[in-house]
Amino acid sequence: MDFDVTDFNVRLRTIRIREAAIAIVIAFILTVALGLSYPPLAENEDLLLFPFLFFILIFFIWALRGTHGLGNDFSKLFERDNSMEILYIFLINILFAFIVVAFFSSFDTLYGTLFPDMEPLLDFTPTFVDPIAFIIEAISSIIFAPILEELLFRGVLFNRLKIRTGIIAAMIISSAIFAIGHEFGGMISAFLFGMCMCIVYLKTDNILMTMSIHFINNLVAVLLEAANSDAFLFQMPVLPITLLVSVIAGLLILLYIFKETKLLTA
Repeated sequence: MDFDVTDFNVRLRTIRIREAAIAIVIAFILTVALGLSYPPLAENEDLLLFPFLFFILIFFIWALRGTHGLGNDFSKLFERDNSMEILYIFLINILFAFIVVAFFSSFDTLYGTLFPDMEPLLDFTPTFVDPIAFIIEAISSIIFAPILEELLFRGVLFNRLKIRTGIIAAMIISSAIFAIGHEFGGMISAFLFGMCMCIVYLKTDNILMTMSIHFINNLVAVLLEAANSDAFLFQMPVLPITLLVSVIAGLLILLYIFKETKLLTA
């Protein structure tokens, strides 16, 4: 990283992959040490994740200290064109994220009709959620994930890769690595989401844009999970509508990626 650079966005682009990797390794070592020195913390993996994420955040605070321009980036979020893009990208991605569950729910419905004795693949029966565990998961998903994942995957990984491999390859590689960290059923939607984030970041040179979309996406996902929306969205008679909307959203994402990538690489 280049501490002679004082612009926030330019300094962010100077952080090297190896520097971020070293920070992650150090954060892991410190977290393990903390868990060993305080065993009750180590017994809860979700709680142990907090110091790990905090240590990585400290690295970025240190790496980006003394820069300026973040306030201007924040004000740009409320410009009409940017606000509309944030809303649009959020909507098509959150709706497409339903497609895997909607597909398997459709499979359950079809085979459940043909074979009533068949055990369903999915179970939407409400289960007890530990409030403490839910709060920890919510904070990690809504606050830490949008900040750290955007800084790591778009701010560092994508920025550095595009210098070596070009824009298209950098988008694909960084989005694929981003997707690996998600559940198997959500890898495709995470990959496409990552591609959209790369495009938005390239268009605006404003990491707060991608953080905002990521924040709203995760907030709504957590709220839908808390409201047990599966019992409504993925069962008859709403299921066909959910599946259709998800397919349309997926097509819109592909169209957005194709059109915007073509413009950015023209």
